[in-house]
Amino acid sequence: VSVSKGIENSTGMRMSQVISEKLNLSIEEIIVLSGPSHAEEVSLKYPTTVVTACVDIEHAREVQKLFSNEYFRVYSGSDVIGVEIGGATKNIIALAAGICHGLGYGDNTIAALVTRGLEEIIRLGTALGADRSTFSGLSGMGDLVVTAFSSYSRNRHVGELIGKGDKLNDILAEMHMVAEGVETARSVYGLTQENKIEMPICEQTYKVLYEDISPRRGILELMGRELVDEHSV
Repeated sequence: VSVSKGIENSTGMRMSQVISEKLNLSIEEIIVLSGPSHAEEVSLKYPTTVVTACVDIEHAREVQKLFSNEYFRVYSGSDVIGVEIGGATKNIIALAAGICHGLGYGDNTIAALVTRGLEEIIRLGTALGADRSTFSGLSGMGDLVVTAFSSYSRNRHVGELIGKGDKLNDILAEMHMVAEGVETARSVYGLTQENKIEMPICEQTYKVLYEDISPRRGILELMGRELVDEHSV
């Protein structure tokens, strides 16, 4: 059962693919567990829901039964790609949300960012073979909301400090936990370039992190893009 969220930098592989390769397991033997579940709140037994996915849905249902109790409810599915892409890529959008908060922007900005960010996650996921409907579920919208808005979110925290003017290397040097979105931004940027997928929020977040453009310039780049219909790029 994989509870890791990320995309390997050097290969663009999802965590289940890495596990499959390193442990010599078939993909049908690997179950993914993901969703909006801050450990701090699970430990307090706050009602929490997540999703488990496996190519063989019967394996997912076995894990569903094992993990479900009166405060932790598990749903099952078979879209491993969608669950993993949602769980990994939402960390980049959470970084961007933190940057906007650090810049002093308000609810309008964050709402726009999360909505358009979800569209980018869907675009990447479906290009890689995921089911679009997965992203309206717990591992998509659910995980995105909790990570972009929560004070527990490490990715949002890093973004907020960047928005306030701190340097990424200094932030990471002082952190005792991992903000997965920092490395995932690099992986996803590589996937967008390789597959020619339009993901402007993720691209600008990458450039703020790794090409030293200012957060305000990144926002201006996004707002100044060519006008399009909502459900196009």
